[in-house]
Amino acid sequence: MGEIKVYTSKKGIIVFIPLLILTGVIITGIITGEYWPAVICTLLLAILILPMLFNTNYTITGDNKLIVKCGLLINQSIDIVSIKKITPTKSILSSPALSLDRLEVTYNKFDAVIISPENKENFVADLQNINPAIEYVNKSQL
Repeated sequence: MGEIKVYTSKKGIIVFIPLLILTGVIITGIITGEYWPAVICTLLLAILILPMLFNTNYTITGDNKLIVKCGLLINQSIDIVSIKKITPTKSILSSPALSLDRLEVTYNKFDAVIISPENKENFVADLQNINPAIEYVNKSQL
């Protein structure tokens, strides 16, 4: 068993836009006396968005797994030996990433996940230490 490393997701402006909208609806609802929209938005914020904001991370475990966690809904385990390629991307596809500064991790035959670790270079280096066969296409090669 090796060391466990946890990389938090980089947080970009994309994650704060829904927070600002919901906060605006909450404040407007309180000011105008329409409490139900404010209550509904507060519940959405508390149940869906806040767990994503505070619980999106990527863990490299001692048994050579990459655990991708995002909020309450996503908890995916990837065998690091199955990772083929890591490529920077600005894809807007829905993914367990809180920034548009992302990495696409291709694994198995046709599987991929898009993530956004804060320290991408260290993250990739740690994965390559476990699986040197991982091809990394960095920005200077694009």
